[in-house]
Amino acid sequence: MISNRPPDQLLLPDETLDDLHVGGVKIIQPKSGYRFSLDPLLLCALAQIPETSKVADLGTGSGVIPLLLARAGKGREFVGVELQAELAGRAERSVRLNGLSGRIKIVCADVRELPGEFVPGSFDAVVTNPPYRRQESGRVAPGVERGAARHELAGGLTDFLRAATFLLNNRGRFHIIYLAERLAELLDEMRTYRLEPKRLRLVHSRIGESAKLVLVEGRKNARPGLTVEAPLIVYREGTGRDYSEEMEKLLNQS
Repeated sequence: MISNRPPDQLLLPDETLDDLHVGGVKIIQPKSGYRFSLDPLLLCALAQIPETSKVADLGTGSGVIPLLLARAGKGREFVGVELQAELAGRAERSVRLNGLSGRIKIVCADVRELPGEFVPGSFDAVVTNPPYRRQESGRVAPGVERGAARHELAGGLTDFLRAATFLLNNRGRFHIIYLAERLAELLDEMRTYRLEPKRLRLVHSRIGESAKLVLVEGRKNARPGLTVEAPLIVYREGTGRDYSEEMEKLLNQS
């Protein structure tokens, strides 16, 4: 059993074991390469997923999202889909490290060509923190892992939405965190793939600054009707990197 093994036995020489300080979750990450950001924490904190749900995470990376959702009781069974074999292997080891192998499965697969084990309409919820930027947009992050995590090198927004529609059952929930500057495109594409936007929240680093991110919840085949919630401010006014009171509450309850 994983609980009887020292944590460092799951680590490779070029990796670190990091405590997220949220729900007691620890993850394995590379010393250099793709390391998770605040984005998946925000997605998990604001996602509304019933505890009985079967959840798919598209582009799971290091497995942060299913680990956090499982700890928070937002879902019962999870599948994380990750294209990059090294990332998928790291995510699987993080799942074992946290003692959640019975609830979380990591599958190394391409969202553009999901393997036959995925049955249409078999998930109650789909979450995703996909690559934000087009290939031609800005400087591609160095390294294969970081580049593919941030730029659409192996599938773009349309591919993730198409996969979500395929996986979700009727009225299934879809949760995404994305760039605010691409919000119009996101909402239009969600409707194209029958993921009706139902709840939207913009994320601002500080009061008075433009929104950088947006969180959207959609429902498959739902009727129109969008609730735009109050903006989320990440950092306290007049401070460096101290979280706002709401951010602290969200992270503590996620």
